Amino acid sequence: MRLVLRYIIFIIGLFFLSLGIVFIVTSTLGTTPISSVNYVLSLNTPLTLGMATFCINMLLIIGQFWLIRDCRTRKDIAEIALQIPFSFLFGAFIDLNMMLCSQLHPESYLAALGFLALGCIVQAIGVTLELKPNVAIMSAEGFVKYAARRYHRQFGRLKVRFDISLVTFAVILSLCFKGRIEGVREGSFIAAAVTGYVVTFMSAHIFTRANVRRILPSARL
Repeated sequence: MRLVLRYIIFIIGLFFLSLGIVFIVTSTLGTTPISSVNYVLSLNTPLTLGMATFCINMLLIIGQFWLIRDCRTRKDIAEIALQIPFSFLFGAFIDLNMMLCSQLHPESYLAALGFLALGCIVQAIGVTLELKPNVAIMSAEGFVKYAARRYHRQFGRLKVRFDISLVTFAVILSLCFKGRIEGVREGSFIAAAVTGYVVTFMSAHIFTRANVRRILPSARL
């Protein structure tokens, strides 16, 4: 039962994470670094944002299997394989929230900043709930984790380089498709800079183990 509750919390986290991404996209000020390539693909191909996200996640999953090709364990294989259904669910959540938010359009730059701020907060809630149960890992973090292990690099620094690489590739991809930059704006950099601090605050002061246990007394997180 405890394990089921932990997975439920993780799935709720995925929903909030997807909703946060959609709010940031709705702001028209760009998208998160992790979704930048996906968003550019959705703007220039028949793929929806959710479908593009699932496709990129599958590529990252394949990359993880390549990274552990000569040093894999059963635990590694299970952890990576578990990302497949959650990647599908995450993509479905994104498309669902895109549909639910399709009528939302900021009328001014101030309103756009409001959507961006809301997106950062909701995304941070999602990340916090995703991390707290410690039952699974999403493909982007998994790819960085196994790359860091294979090449003996620090996870945090490699994650920053990974995010910068995604944004750079998204810009190049956009230029190739349209000859101009789409999907990457000031909101992308604001989201990248702010979300981590909000996650840290929420983990330390709101979604603490004690508070979660008050809501779900039988959950051991």
